[in-house]
Order: sequence, then C-alpha cells, then structure tokens
Amino acid sequence: MAPHDALQWISTFLDAQAAELGASRNTLLAYGRDLKDFTSWLQRNGIDILTATREDIENYLIFCDAQGLAKSTRARRLSAVKQIYRFAFEESWRADNPAIQIRGPGRAKTLPKTLEVIEVDRLLDAARQTGRNPSDKLRNTCLMELLYATGMRVSELVSLPVSAGRGDPRMLLIRGKGGKERMVPLSPPARLALATWLTTRDEIEEDRSSKGQPGSLFLFPSRGKAGHLTRHWFYQLIKDLAASGGLDPAKVTPHTLRHAFATHLLANGADLRAIQTLLGHSDISTTEIYTHVLDARLSELVLQHHPLAQDADDPEP
Repeated sequence: MAPHDALQWISTFLDAQAAELGASRNTLLAYGRDLKDFTSWLQRNGIDILTATREDIENYLIFCDAQGLAKSTRARRLSAVKQIYRFAFEESWRADNPAIQIRGPGRAKTLPKTLEVIEVDRLLDAARQTGRNPSDKLRNTCLMELLYATGMRVSELVSLPVSAGRGDPRMLLIRGKGGKERMVPLSPPARLALATWLTTRDEIEEDRSSKGQPGSLFLFPSRGKAGHLTRHWFYQLIKDLAASGGLDPAKVTPHTLRHAFATHLLANGADLRAIQTLLGHSDISTTEIYTHVLDARLSELVLQHHPLAQDADDPEP
C-alpha cells in the first residue's frame, strides 16, 4: 500500500536508496531537496503525488524554467521525479509511471575545467606557506599533495581514517561512492607530506589525550560534528590557496584538482581504463570526457603557437 502523504513517499524512497543502492549522504540530501520542491509545488496546486499525471509533471518543469533555473538543475530535478515514480511503480504504489516518457532539458555540454602543471605547483607552494601555525601548514600541504596525487573526491579526502596512512603506504585505500573501495598509488611527494603530517597529527592527539579529550579516528581531525574537516572548509581553503598562488579563485575548485589529476595522467600516456579505476568511475564513458579535454587543450596550443596557424592577414616577415 502506498504511503499516505508525500513526505512518507520521499522518506521511504530515500531509505531504499540508502539500503539497496548504498547511495551516499550527499546524494540522498540532493534527492530530498529536489523531491521536496516538487511535492511542495504539487501541494500548492492541489495535486496529490499519488494521482499526479504526466501533464502535471511537465507543468512543474515549466514552472522551474520560468524561475530561471539552469538546465542542469532542471535535469537533476526531473531525474529525481523519474526515480521516485519508478520506485513507486516497482512497489505497486501506482499502476503506471507518469514520468517515464518525459524528456528533460538536457545538460549543457561543457568540458571540465582543469589546471596546467605549473598552476598546480603554485597551489602546492601556497599550501606550504598558508596556515596559522606550522602544523596547519603541514596539514594543508598533506591535503593538497594527496588530492593531486590520487584524484580523490574531496569527501573521500577529508574523511580518510588515520589507519589508511599508517606504515608509509605506497598505496592508499579509499572508500568511495556507495561504499566501494579502490586502491590508488601515492607519489613520493605525497608520501613524504603524509608521513610528516602524521607525526605532527599524532603529537597533537597525544596532547589532547593527556588533557582528557577523546582521540580521533580521522587523518584530518576536526572539533566539528563530523569529527573531520568538512567539504565546505576545504572549498574555502582552496580558494585562499588560489589567491595566494596568484591564480583566479573562480577557476579553482576542489574538483578542479581531480580533473587536473586525470588530464595530466592522460597527457603523459596513462591508459584510460587505469584512470577510470583510479577515479572510481563505474562507467568508462565518464572518464572519456578527459580525452576531449586533452584534445581541446592540444588544439588551443596549436592555434596559439604553430606558425601556420597565424591569421592569413598577418604581414609576412
């Protein structure tokens, strides 16, 4: 039997996503936000989620468009609506799926932003100089070295258990989306930064323990609710590092380093399947976008520097 109200629909759907598919907390939060917006619109218009029609869903999308929402946002919201109605159909809450034939607005096809090697070097140099004290600088250096050396997602980086870094590891075990684990190799600079930070971190934890304060299981502890540094905190850090390194902060995000990791590997001859494994992509098509990034960069270099690419109107030497 179908739940009595929309909030129960959403709650049951999210519980199933977490239990059956291992959806991450961030994925569940995104689904929840989008579905609450949809059900609020239904309620304002006197429509029951149980009896909503294809036309109702299309009218909701028109409403989203009229709000000036980006294509990507509208596509994401429709995806959430499609998912919950597919779930409702499979659970026999409804005899049909009113969203199954609705086509979304699509997503704007843009290549991921990346960084040149020299720009990454400037970020790493800035990390070594940024911090309130020496231990902050060591922590910031370790964060940036690990991120660039492994291509981790920021949520994976900040929540690393301290056990992952013990014993001067050549490989780092990462728990990714859906609880899937993968191994990534560490570069010598990353291993050095990790070992140096671990020594300082352990000294800080010993001092806290001597004062009766509980220890932390995380590589990058924090006094916040999560017990480790947050994605929001790291987002602000990387913006500060960009400014300190003379880069445009608008160009640099935590995910930019992940893109740089993949693009630089590909440029130096790494196999696409290997990059897929290192990034934790379930589908090779997701990884293939980096071949387009590399192609675009090579084309740009040719147009800028090859003598035959000069404007035909340029005077001959």
